[in-house]
Amino acid sequence: MTRTVLVARLDNAGDVLLQGPLVRAVAHGADRVVFLAGPAGAAAAGLLPGVDDVWTWACPWILGDPPPVDAADLAALTDRVRALAPDEAVLSTSFHQSPLPLAMLLRTAGVPRISAISVDYPGSLLDVRHSVDDDLPEPERALSLARAAGFELPDGDDGRLSVRRPLPPAAHDPGYVVLHPGASVPARAWPPERCAEAVEALADAGYRVLVTGGPGERALTAQVAGVRGIDLGGATSLPEMAALLDGAVAVVVGNTGPAHLAAAVGTPVVSLFSPVVPAARWAPYGVPTVLLGDQSAPCRDTRARECPVPGHPCLASVSAADVVAAVEKLVSA
Repeated sequence: MTRTVLVARLDNAGDVLLQGPLVRAVAHGADRVVFLAGPAGAAAAGLLPGVDDVWTWACPWILGDPPPVDAADLAALTDRVRALAPDEAVLSTSFHQSPLPLAMLLRTAGVPRISAISVDYPGSLLDVRHSVDDDLPEPERALSLARAAGFELPDGDDGRLSVRRPLPPAAHDPGYVVLHPGASVPARAWPPERCAEAVEALADAGYRVLVTGGPGERALTAQVAGVRGIDLGGATSLPEMAALLDGAVAVVVGNTGPAHLAAAVGTPVVSLFSPVVPAARWAPYGVPTVLLGDQSAPCRDTRARECPVPGHPCLASVSAADVVAAVEKLVSA
């Protein structure tokens, strides 16, 4: 009998990429892994080794811009899960998200065994209620859930982030620096004028600089690239972005999805890290990293989406020269 496991992580691409070790552990003990992702995370789920199928669903209790609760939508997902008839489910959430609403839906769909991290009393909704130290790096936190559910990484798997290979053909000769100025949360973004200064300073230091961004960030990437950077705003799919990061000597990026994608392809990261969430949990995992930004700033641990301090001092204090020095440190190492 084929053993099917449903893995769920319903937020952003970076969060999904951090589930890579968990997914590989589950895949080692299952015949089929179906990944339930949110709209922003589905493409990342498709990049994870061990995932056999990706389902996309907009969750009204997880997304930052949530859809209304729709009884017909919940019923449709319940019916789809009932038809899949997974043997069990592993529900991964961030520390401020509850797995219990999804657990209830999966119970009504007949899923016989459900595992999740939950600080709230789950009643009969969970078979494995895992607790964990919230200071763990997020990939280790997720992997600890897989282990609590009875899944282990295969021998020889080092537990780092990874993506499916081969990646798409590279469009640029390797050896460049990627600078990604955008962030899904404004409080985590380095000011655009500083990004533009860094492009100039990196070019002065002899580096080719590729500036990346999503389709909605074309104006930002054009401003940052100026005349000396190569503007790739809106020009790459997620697999193409992975290939681009794979060819870089270093990536300069805030605490956002491409930082984790860089880690998943093994590229060193200059992390412009706003301390609104703890770096111990969310910094790039398993690759050489230089952390820039005032980690003791007043915004620390606020989880703010918009910077609560005038002037955005935690990241505005970082200079273009700091970034060049960090890149040279990583390249020389």
